[in-house]
Amino acid sequence: MSKKIIMTDQAAPPGGPYSHAVIAGDHAYLAGACPVLPDGTWVRGDFAAQARAAFTNLARVAEAAGGDLSQVVRVGVYLRDFADFPEMNEIYVEFFGTENLPARTTLPTALVGFDIEVDAVLYLGG
Repeated sequence: MSKKIIMTDQAAPPGGPYSHAVIAGDHAYLAGACPVLPDGTWVRGDFAAQARAAFTNLARVAEAAGGDLSQVVRVGVYLRDFADFPEMNEIYVEFFGTENLPARTTLPTALVGFDIEVDAVLYLGG
């Protein structure tokens, strides 16, 4: 099976030597999206502003891979402070709705300098 590398200038630039996403077969594996603007500027506002920026980056990478967030089958959410979990859930619904939701894992993580990172797997098949 071959893989296709996805990079887009519509999302935050990668913070290291990795691709925004990789398509393999019927799935796109989206790298962690952080609260960074496409020009590389970090969003330093409150948790809500950071979360919306991270989920927006995830959505833009999904689009660059030929899909959208409705096709996500798995999401990983990484929070610096697990006290932000309830607010993250409210913002999550803005991007994923309340029906046909993907599987999700949410973990507290030692993020340094930002409050949230999200990654996902998209199903691109019929």
